[in-house]
Amino acid sequence: MLNVLIIGVGQCGNRILDAINKEAFGGGVLSKYYGSQKFTSHVETIAINTAMNDLKELRFTKAKDRIHVPYLHGVGANRNIGKQCFEDNKDLMLRAIEERGDFDVAFVIASASGGTGSSFTPLLIDAIKKQYKYNVYGILVLPFREEGSIYLQNSIFCLKEMIAGSSDGNIIVDNQFLKHLGKDIKSAFDGINNTFAQRFLFLLKALDSEMMMVTDLGDFKTVMSGGSKLATMGFGEGNKNLPIKAVIKHTLSHAGLLFELDPYKEANRAMIIIEGDKKYLNINDITTEVEQLSSKIGQIFKGVLLRNGEMPRVLTVLSIGASAEISKLFNLGVEAVHKEREKKEQAAEMNKGINQKLEGLEPQY
Repeated sequence: MLNVLIIGVGQCGNRILDAINKEAFGGGVLSKYYGSQKFTSHVETIAINTAMNDLKELRFTKAKDRIHVPYLHGVGANRNIGKQCFEDNKDLMLRAIEERGDFDVAFVIASASGGTGSSFTPLLIDAIKKQYKYNVYGILVLPFREEGSIYLQNSIFCLKEMIAGSSDGNIIVDNQFLKHLGKDIKSAFDGINNTFAQRFLFLLKALDSEMMMVTDLGDFKTVMSGGSKLATMGFGEGNKNLPIKAVIKHTLSHAGLLFELDPYKEANRAMIIIEGDKKYLNINDITTEVEQLSSKIGQIFKGVLLRNGEMPRVLTVLSIGASAEISKLFNLGVEAVHKEREKKEQAAEMNKGINQKLEGLEPQY
């Protein structure tokens, strides 16, 4: 049995962690008190935030698993303030992790664009890696592109630090790409959080299960270390009329992925996990699709979980090499930095002009 630590940092990370706990406990509001978790592994969860109100709104995460880092009501999307706040409270967070025991693997979930999650996560992963030997993976959520210039610039600097930092790899989830999951902003966020939670639980189960064709934590590490230290996931579900070949294709399609990616051109390595009743798992169909992908990207690890009576489900983990969408995001982020700088310079120039006009004058009454 694997020992797994999941940490949600900031509002976005907390909400995704809460969605994972909701799925794991079965969805009932009181199930966290009376229900048993669906986790195959032994899992510890921690929600970290500078904003107490964000921690209070969590419905499926136990109170003992919520760590408030004292800094008024959050860091206001300012990564510089967030970094200083982290350093001032690093011991508090590391002590909370130490108290949970030893782990085989950890995942740290956060928005790349906000304040607390964006600034804390690279530093927190570096601190954990210095103190412990287990692998630590980031899970980063990219913003809706219309959210504004501060969020865009935060995203590119957070991504830069995560790629250059100590994490063993980072799974990216793109709000912009997944906005079709809801008609309004709340349903979109809820849809994205729930979608990721379901896939993540599938991944944990697969990494801690006996399979016909084995994929394990070592294979996952190899996949995640490929390319740019960035990766994403795809998912598909079948039925008695939908062959496994089509389900695998779906996981690699626009509809199945968490990030805009052409797997055949932009992925470096992959893990494909297939689950279902053996009567739906045609070996020739599986082999054909896996070979088609491997001929383009190289190494693929595959695992098969046999489940009597269950319809097929497929999860893919894809490490990202060169990515057109990542390049586009960094271009937008750079433009946002220049835009913010220009606005500051214009404001400073206006203030300078006001001071010059009023120099030597006093109000007359």
